[in-house]
Amino acid sequence: MKIAIPVDEKRPESSVCLSFGRAPYFLFYDTTTSETYYLDNSAIENPSGAGIRAAQIIVDHGAKALLTPRCGENAQEVLLRSEVLVYQSIPGTVKENIDAFEAGELTLLSDLDSGAGHDGR
Repeated sequence: MKIAIPVDEKRPESSVCLSFGRAPYFLFYDTTTSETYYLDNSAIENPSGAGIRAAQIIVDHGAKALLTPRCGENAQEVLLRSEVLVYQSIPGTVKENIDAFEAGELTLLSDLDSGAGHDGR
């Protein structure tokens, strides 16, 4: 399964970015092959709707799960329509979040951040 994580830096020791739509990068990780790659988040260039555009990037890259601290309602709708599950990340590094996901320790994100702003974060 391919998962996506918004990250602050292009390294496994990076923390998970607090802003999904405005994250500088996305890490994509394949749980079957352990293949990892990073992608610059082109959605941050948009003055509004960054979360929705970021969600579409996640979908377009074939991720089936997103690990994030929060996700705006509109962005989450795009993800759920494409059958991408959204999990609540934990404080810590990207690697710690991947390990927690693989161990089944993360929960689905249930608290939509619809009041975070108008950019769909």
